[in-house]
Amino acid sequence: MAAPGDLRSFVKILEARGQLRRIATPVSRDLEITEIADRVVKRGGPALLFENVEGSSMPVLINAFGSEERMSLALGVKQLDDIAANLRKLLQPDVPAGLVDKLRKLLELKDLAAAAPKHVSSAPCQEIVEPDPSLEMIPALRCWPLDAGRYVTTPLVITRDPTTGRRNVGMYRMQVYGPCEAGMHWQRHKDAAGHWRGADRSGRMEVAVALGADPATTYAATAPLPPEIDELLFAGFLRGQGVELVRCKTVDLEVPANAEIVLEGYVDPSELRPEGPFGDHTGYYSLQDQFPVFHLTALTHRRDPIYQTTIVGRPPMEDYYLGMATERIFLPLLQLVNPEIVDMHMPAEGVFHNLVIVAIRKRFPGHARKVMYALWGTGQMMFARNVVIVDEDVNVHDASEVAWRVTANVDARRDLVIVDGPVDVLDHASPLPAYGGKLG
Repeated sequence: MAAPGDLRSFVKILEARGQLRRIATPVSRDLEITEIADRVVKRGGPALLFENVEGSSMPVLINAFGSEERMSLALGVKQLDDIAANLRKLLQPDVPAGLVDKLRKLLELKDLAAAAPKHVSSAPCQEIVEPDPSLEMIPALRCWPLDAGRYVTTPLVITRDPTTGRRNVGMYRMQVYGPCEAGMHWQRHKDAAGHWRGADRSGRMEVAVALGADPATTYAATAPLPPEIDELLFAGFLRGQGVELVRCKTVDLEVPANAEIVLEGYVDPSELRPEGPFGDHTGYYSLQDQFPVFHLTALTHRRDPIYQTTIVGRPPMEDYYLGMATERIFLPLLQLVNPEIVDMHMPAEGVFHNLVIVAIRKRFPGHARKVMYALWGTGQMMFARNVVIVDEDVNVHDASEVAWRVTANVDARRDLVIVDGPVDVLDHASPLPAYGGKLG
């Protein structure tokens, strides 16, 4: 089973499997789509294609990734663990010096040559070049009552490191300020924020935004890859073929050729503007803060484009299944540097970084603590607020068993580890911004 080559192919696959519902009734993009989608995802319902969105000619696709089955279809596998199995076949048995080294070796293998991005001179995403581009053409949603405005929630934001020239593709929400301006929610730990900090303060930093790329590429933008690994190369590995790229019209960047919509523009490294509040994936509002401003210079799209979006909030939500893919796909890489890890689970209630449950083969005193510290020192695992270590015979996916084992066997004075360190910028419980305590 191959991964869908573009978003439209994915829609057809979902519809053929009874996993998509078309809605012709007029709906508002202000709160109403969110209310409908929130009810549907929490009941395990299908993807939704709203074909009659008030004030827009574009249909809105939401909840496309909102189940384990749909997430597997998006990546072209029967189950998410199949991707992990493929990774294990490619990895050498020796323990690497570090996760980044192992990833680099992995992506240099000749078997992955076909995964490299491919450059084309013309593309579906540029079938229409709008003569008077405006962000108002996009049916961005106002998701929750206290949100500061409408937000683009699934953008693939493409930037380049001003020093190394390395590309980054990340997913950072964009608050629409007006026809040609939007907030760029670049949190301080993110790669794009590093590009922005390193940009020439007297010039412009070019940015491209792809909306509605093929599902594997959209997922890759959310994956916790180190800066040395190109997200589009990783997407090519997931797809089994390289992502086709086309050069933008007004900026010197390349975007996925089969994307539905492309926004081109720039940020002024010296310009900041209030962004937020926004009803976030934690189930709470993230507060207003100062962030860079995106200025639109061009808008291109396919004929009859589909606008893909998502909502976040109290779990479970659609983004939980993106996180589930990351949990399963990246487990073998964590096991390379921590071979004692048997399995790992990040339950929906933990919204990715609040709770990580890990089963290990314990071999010596203090082994559980060693694993805790190792996880807190690995990439975005540094944000994990609560790490629970259990023995190898505990099913980490069974919340009832984990709760029974932990509450029956943990001695508070002996078994708890409290440390200070970086936490997610969205962590509203920390006493200081982006810094607080964590529990093992």
